[in-house]
Amino acid sequence: MPSPQLLGKSHNISVCIVFFLLLFQSVKADTVDNDTLQSNYPIIDFSIQGSDIPSTNLISVDTVISDKIKPVKQLKFSYKQLIIPSALIAYGVFETAIEHNYLLNRQVKHEVTEHIDSKFTIDDISQYVPAGSVYALNLMGIKGKNNFKDRTFILGISTLFMAASVNTIKYSTKIERPDKSAKNSFPSGHTAVAFMGAEFLWQEYKDVSIWYGITGYTIATGTGIFRLYNDKHWFADVIVGAGLGILSTKAAYWLYPYLQRKFMNKGTFSKQISFSPFYNGKQGGLAIALSL
Repeated sequence: MPSPQLLGKSHNISVCIVFFLLLFQSVKADTVDNDTLQSNYPIIDFSIQGSDIPSTNLISVDTVISDKIKPVKQLKFSYKQLIIPSALIAYGVFETAIEHNYLLNRQVKHEVTEHIDSKFTIDDISQYVPAGSVYALNLMGIKGKNNFKDRTFILGISTLFMAASVNTIKYSTKIERPDKSAKNSFPSGHTAVAFMGAEFLWQEYKDVSIWYGITGYTIATGTGIFRLYNDKHWFADVIVGAGLGILSTKAAYWLYPYLQRKFMNKGTFSKQISFSPFYNGKQGGLAIALSL
């Protein structure tokens, strides 16, 4: 008869497999036919029109946008796309809310404590790989759905949604981490960033090859597993982080065409946008300045 320890390990492995399969189904459910991708929403082109823009308005570090309009491929809204991220968030909240956490939180914590002695902090890097892959693929000449400006705006909106939701919950609930290093465990920010990027990669490249998105989700899942491996998060933290990350990117793709039509397509005009990367020693990002 198998020992209780062996049964516990098998159970945890099975849960991880089921978790990944559910995410893969979410990716598949988000696919739409090419005929449904065209929209009447405008897209602002990056090309510089010398005859339309006075030379005195040009700044070398800025990207000047003309008022050319092209049809944009839009993510078709479907309530089915909410099922997986909502289910992940709901389960994680339930797991965290129950009094003694006798479900997977404690089981995973027990396995980490009993069988893992060393740490492997690759998750500090892997969380950024899915989103970074979108820009790397474009540099390699493999074009995705949107141009640089549009995908950067979408990623910025996704990051805003993700960061606002994760940090609000983190510093409101003040759940202690498994390793007792801090009281900001719930949900996992690393996992949210990774799954936000995985969904971003999927949306940009699902029409090129589904394997880009699958690879992104695999890396994101690995990031979540390493957060558990390094004893930085409870299982529920990782589940909710994944759900918030996916939902943030989906919301950005649904919202961006509306914002584009509302604020970027009023008559003939030219605008200047500058992108400035920053790093303060602990955090990095991309600052966007818009001159109206």
